[in-house]
Amino acid sequence: MSLDIALQMDPIESIDISGDSTFALALEAQSRGYKLFHYLPENLSLKDGRVIALAEPLTVSRQDTSYFTKGDTQIMDLSEVDVVLMRQDPPFNMSYITATHILEHIHPKTLVVNDPVSVRNAPEKLFVTHFNGLLPPTLITSNHNEIKKFREEHKDIIIKPLYGNGGAGVFHIKPSDENLTTLLEIFKIHYAEPIIAQLYLPEVRNGDKRIILVNGKPAGAINRIPAVGEARSNMHVGGVPLKTELTAREKHICDSIGPSLKELGLIFVGIDVIGDYLTEINVTSPTGIQEIDRFDKTNISALIWNAIESKIK
Repeated sequence: MSLDIALQMDPIESIDISGDSTFALALEAQSRGYKLFHYLPENLSLKDGRVIALAEPLTVSRQDTSYFTKGDTQIMDLSEVDVVLMRQDPPFNMSYITATHILEHIHPKTLVVNDPVSVRNAPEKLFVTHFNGLLPPTLITSNHNEIKKFREEHKDIIIKPLYGNGGAGVFHIKPSDENLTTLLEIFKIHYAEPIIAQLYLPEVRNGDKRIILVNGKPAGAINRIPAVGEARSNMHVGGVPLKTELTAREKHICDSIGPSLKELGLIFVGIDVIGDYLTEINVTSPTGIQEIDRFDKTNISALIWNAIESKIK
C-alpha cells in the first residue's frame, strides 16, 4: 500500500531518536514505501473550509548526526493525504484542542490518528475516571477545602495539575507535610484548571508500568523505576526503564478499556499502571515503543501501521 503521511509534531530537530516514538513510526512508514511530510502544529490552518499546512517532504534514518532531511516547504491540502499523525506533545491546552477541531474537518476521509474528536474528549487524567474500579481514590476539584479533607481521609496523597504532562507539577504530600496550603496557593496562581488529588501508591517504588495498546489490544510494556528520592517515574526525570511482563490484573485492565479505545478510534494508546491501579490513559502523544521494542524484540510501529492500513482498507 502506498500512502502519503503527514506528521503533525514538534520540531524534529529537537527529538531524541533513541527514544522518540514518532521517529520510530516514521522509520517504519518509510520502510513500507510511504511518503512522509512534516509540519509544526502552528503551521496548521483552516482556510475557507480547507485544512492546509505548511509542510516539508521528510526522510529519516538512524544516523545520529544526520537523522533527517527535509525538502522545500509547500502548502499541503491535508484532505489529499491518506493519514495525519497528530503527534505533538502536550500540554493539552486550547491550542491543542483547536488543532483537534481543525483536523475534524478532514477526518475520516483523511484518517487522523488518533481520532481528533476522541483525543479532545479524552484528556489523560479525566478519561480514566470513566472506568470504575480501575483507578485509585481520586478527587478532581478547584476547592482547596475538599483537597484538605481528601488528605485528612487518605493521609498520603499526590496532587498534580489536571492537564499537566511529563510529571511536571506532581507533588507527594505526606501526612505530616506542612506545605499543602502553600502548594495550593501556587497552583491557583499558575493553573486555571482544577487540581487532581490521588491516594499515594507506595507500589510506585516497584515501578510505574507503561503499557502500549494498539487498536485496543496490549502490544507490550515497560516498567519505569523512580530515581532515588524522586516520586515521579517519568524517564526524562530520571526514571529507569526495565523489562517487564503483564500481570493478571494488568491484563484485566487492558481487557476492560480495550473495547472502548477501539470504538473511539484511539489506535495508539499508552496507559500507566501502578500496583493494581490504572492512573492515566495517554491518547495525545504516547511514548515508550522504542524501549519496549529493545527489551522484547518487537516492532510496535509495525503493529500500529498494520492497524492504520486496516482502517484505510
